[in-house]
Amino acid sequence: MRLLISPTLLLLFTLAFSIAAPPPREAELANVEEDVLGHKLAVADEPALDGSTTFNGMSVPPMKELNGDNFEEEAKEGYWFVKHYSPYCPHCAAIQPMWQTLYEFYYTSKPVSTLSTADHAVSLNSFHGYYNFHFGSLNCVQWGTACHDHDVDAYPSFILYKNGQEIKRFLGVKTMETLGKFIEATLDSIKPGSRPVKMILPKPGAASSEDTEVGSASKSQILADETPADITNMEGKTKTSQATSTRSTVEATRILKEVKPTATHNPHGKSVSLTQESFQKLVTQTHEPWFIKFYAPWCHHCQAMAPNWAQMAREMEGLLNIGEVNCEVEKRLCKEVHVRAYPTIHFFRGGERVEYGGLRGLGDLVTYAKKAMDIGSGVPYVDAVTFKKMEEAEEVIFLYFYDRATTEEDFAALERLTLSLIGHAKLVKTDSAILAERFKIHTWPRLLVVRDDRPSYYNALAPKDLRDYRQVLNWMQSVWLPIVPELTVQNAQEITQGRYVVLGILNRENADEFLLDKRELKNAALEWMDKELQLFRLEREEMRDSKQLRIEEAEDRDDQRALRNAKQMRITISESDRQQIGFAWVDGIFWERWLRTTYGIDIKNDRERNKRYWDTTISGAPIVPSRTSILETLTKLTQDPTKITPKYTTNKVEQIFFRAKGATRSHPYSSSVVFFMGIIIALYWGRRRMRRSRKGSGGFFNLDAEKGVFGNGGLGKTD
Repeated sequence: MRLLISPTLLLLFTLAFSIAAPPPREAELANVEEDVLGHKLAVADEPALDGSTTFNGMSVPPMKELNGDNFEEEAKEGYWFVKHYSPYCPHCAAIQPMWQTLYEFYYTSKPVSTLSTADHAVSLNSFHGYYNFHFGSLNCVQWGTACHDHDVDAYPSFILYKNGQEIKRFLGVKTMETLGKFIEATLDSIKPGSRPVKMILPKPGAASSEDTEVGSASKSQILADETPADITNMEGKTKTSQATSTRSTVEATRILKEVKPTATHNPHGKSVSLTQESFQKLVTQTHEPWFIKFYAPWCHHCQAMAPNWAQMAREMEGLLNIGEVNCEVEKRLCKEVHVRAYPTIHFFRGGERVEYGGLRGLGDLVTYAKKAMDIGSGVPYVDAVTFKKMEEAEEVIFLYFYDRATTEEDFAALERLTLSLIGHAKLVKTDSAILAERFKIHTWPRLLVVRDDRPSYYNALAPKDLRDYRQVLNWMQSVWLPIVPELTVQNAQEITQGRYVVLGILNRENADEFLLDKRELKNAALEWMDKELQLFRLEREEMRDSKQLRIEEAEDRDDQRALRNAKQMRITISESDRQQIGFAWVDGIFWERWLRTTYGIDIKNDRERNKRYWDTTISGAPIVPSRTSILETLTKLTQDPTKITPKYTTNKVEQIFFRAKGATRSHPYSSSVVFFMGIIIALYWGRRRMRRSRKGSGGFFNLDAEKGVFGNGGLGKTD
């Protein structure tokens, strides 16, 4: 057994990308006919003189053209889906019929099926009245300042506002289906459960929706909710859970559907050479997954990896898009991606990316690519049965609980996490009542991680805390390793950063002994975690009792100042403040030479070594794979590491430097004082040495012109 310490460095990258946006629609003059009496009549299927149109037999007023000077005032109430456009933009002109048809379709729809003939414009069952959702357009040529304030840099741009404030932008390919799904997700977040499972949209420019009723889903939803009760009456609780999970799957699919790519991924089994233009078109402006390497032709590492990259592309034929960028040619693109070394490999999905940091062998590349494929369909839904099977195969699983009130923003934030989890852990979502009861979930949404059947919960005070991508990801990174992971080149620094590590050197060749030792190591880790959790809770409780005691004493003395100070005391203790202990194991046969020669962890780069380790207990006996031996040693080391004499993997000079470095980190102020005192003493000693050397040289000669060298005045003799 060894206890090791090693820091690590984790670099995260983000990629900014541009978006495109839509134009105004010029009002068409209505064709007018005259009847036999000379009265002018508007043709039914043409726009009227006031700009209104007809859809599904209903009159539709012209879409709102927003005034840039008082945009916030006009859009201050409800939701506004606004198209920012330029009259001179050809893309805006091409997309206008689709935008107008979407507006007409939703304006004439009824959220709830009814036979009422009330005025649609003022009825509470109208689309605007029920959802308070509006469509609008903003001419960026006429109101350039307003568009600049809204960070519109491309046309057409679709932005969703709530009460005058931007809440989301539409990104991706602009089609009737993608825009419709964006609107449907927003409407479902406004009125959960009010949207149909499947929406059939009209074609751009159509005058009717071909008898498609938007509100027809409400009946099917009622039937779906009633089904589990009927099954319960017939077959009991087992069927109930199955029906509930089936309903949940339908609802999860309805709430958030990913845009399915229509084209086949990597149809020819080749790595596609990408340019600046093709990269924007195929990668950043689509939602398709891409595995891309950035290289230079003169790079020897790139040349060595080229055969494996080509073979990996062949094996991923029809499964995942593979690409490559020559940074000698596409220097601007590589600069935008922040390529600093060759080769650099990234996995892209739309405008988001994650860097691949694993080995470059064929098996490693293929394994990562297959794991990356799974995120293409979004966060998968699981029920209790599926989750149980997943626990048998996966060591770490992140589980997200949601209910009918979970919004589209919550799901969008959840989807962002999938890229960073590739190769680390599984992320799934559920609304299963069985799983909620098992993990004692009482508030939604909720996120937890399950490792060896032990849940750890992410502390979120409000749903918005789960939408904080960086904060949630930091927590995930702290718990995404198994309780006892295998130490490898890729995860060595992550395992050993800033902590003591119990490292078990195991032998795979003896299967029975290997499983027994690994189980014993895991049991020791679980027991240590329980012990640390109890101590943490006890320490936190003591701090709370101390605070309460101060409050009571201040109240007894009627000291208002002391009472305020006592109430303002904050309990800031956290588990991260305690000395972190990690557990891991390494294959002693595979790493035999490494373990025998130098006990460094970062084998690949040899940048950092674990200089200090312990392989004996306080009694001097070797540490064996047993809970008693491990836990007794850990307790002594966490209290005082000097109780057991450590061993070093460095020479004497490096040990002195290592100890000085450790003392500086532990006592920075004292070390600063000692350092400056050392400088002063060195200067004083050096000055004294210089004075002594001058006195020992016999003084100095007075080269006076009158007395000469010996004070006799010239070279003559005197009596």
